[in-house]
Amino acid sequence: MHRGGGSYIGWPLELAIGRTSNVLSKRIYLDHAATSPVLPEARAAMAEALERWANPSSPHADGRAARAALEEARRSIADALGWRHEVILTSGASEALALAARGAKVPGRIVGATEHDAATAAMGRAKLLKVGADGLIDLAELDALLAGNPSLIAVQHANNETGVIQPLPEIYQRVRASGSLLLADCAQTAGKLPLPDADFIAISAHKLGGPPGAGALLARDLANLRATGGQEKGYRRGTENLPAAAGFAAALRSRVYSSSLPRLVALRAELERCIDAADGVVIAREAPRLPTIGAYALPGVSSVSQLVHFDLAGISVSAGSACSSGSMKPSRVLQAMDLSADVVASTIRVSFGPQTEEIDVERFVTEWRRMADRARSRAA
Repeated sequence: MHRGGGSYIGWPLELAIGRTSNVLSKRIYLDHAATSPVLPEARAAMAEALERWANPSSPHADGRAARAALEEARRSIADALGWRHEVILTSGASEALALAARGAKVPGRIVGATEHDAATAAMGRAKLLKVGADGLIDLAELDALLAGNPSLIAVQHANNETGVIQPLPEIYQRVRASGSLLLADCAQTAGKLPLPDADFIAISAHKLGGPPGAGALLARDLANLRATGGQEKGYRRGTENLPAAAGFAAALRSRVYSSSLPRLVALRAELERCIDAADGVVIAREAPRLPTIGAYALPGVSSVSQLVHFDLAGISVSAGSACSSGSMKPSRVLQAMDLSADVVASTIRVSFGPQTEEIDVERFVTEWRRMADRARSRAA
């Protein structure tokens, strides 16, 4: 699976050694679900926006010029996503989730059992919506919960640890019929998959090649959301971040992620073929999954041991959400799927970006096989 150059056989020895050394010394980044490198298009847009240093809320000519640029970025974000409703710019998906959770004009709160920690924290004392072993929402239980008071239901479009894609069209149909509201966490899917129908959608720039510290809450109808005063039509406080908004818009306009998905589908299929051959476990194999995220268990080898091994080999992967992996506690997502303790304790996440290439997967598989072989030797 060598890229662009084929075999080293027949090369002068010093050239072969040099190329092999360069390939092996290059770190491989397979943690794009945590954050993805800022695209050149986004960097250029941010640099240009930094020349408009005035406060977009100031009434003078400089401020009005900055305001015009900010509104152009807002329109560009909406257009790139095919969104025809309101766009509230935020510091990221976490703030967007909190704005909707705090301000939605319905009395109840319901949150999926495998939601991101930011969503569960924002939703507070919410009723928990269970999932099956495949990570998909239990629709029968959803119907039972929706029979109560109108509620805000928070559900990820695609899970950040497993990539499992929830059936949001069916979920939203049930939510609307009950008089409730749907908050879709699209941090992992915006710019990659078409937006689902929802009352509120949380998105993040740094998951799709935009800058960290930028995101948005997309609102179908602001009448469903309480205002809190300040900027963004009264829905958040603080000086608007024009450079971040410009970078966010540029990353979306590039469509780098969506255009790379067919290639990444094939790349992940090859990875999972190799995982199977090395006695690994593909989490939620039968569920629809986002092509950029996969979760894999190597029973008998702890997640911590795997992370250390890969890091020493120059490969960046993660175990669970980047926001909570530092604690190395068992994954709440995997536990909610009722997986065995051995599988939960031995699962890592591999996530692709537009820059991921075949040789990156080849290096990962080589290290995975080494760990699997050692595990088999110890068990023999």
